[in-house]
Amino acid sequence: MALEAIKKVAESEQEARARREAAEAEARKIVSDAQRAGRELLAEAKAEAEKQAREKLVRAEEQAAARERELLAENEAACAALRERAAGRMDLAAERIVRRVVSS
Repeated sequence: MALEAIKKVAESEQEARARREAAEAEARKIVSDAQRAGRELLAEAKAEAEKQAREKLVRAEEQAAARERELLAENEAACAALRERAAGRMDLAAERIVRRVVSS
């Protein structure tokens, strides 16, 4: 009888060890799966952030180009106005120069 009890205890201990090892293996798998899922989520988030950054950069470049065109048009108009005013004063300037030359 004592031998049977010892065998049962040994079997129970063996079963407990096997369950513990299985539980530890399952826990390692859960941790590994969670780490892999975390890395995948991180990679997806990084890719999305890079995509958004590229899109914002493109929009900023487009806005900068549009603003540049506006400024160039404004400056061209201002230059044209200055040339027009200067051309209108050219006769007066030439007349004054002639008077100075003649009066000297």
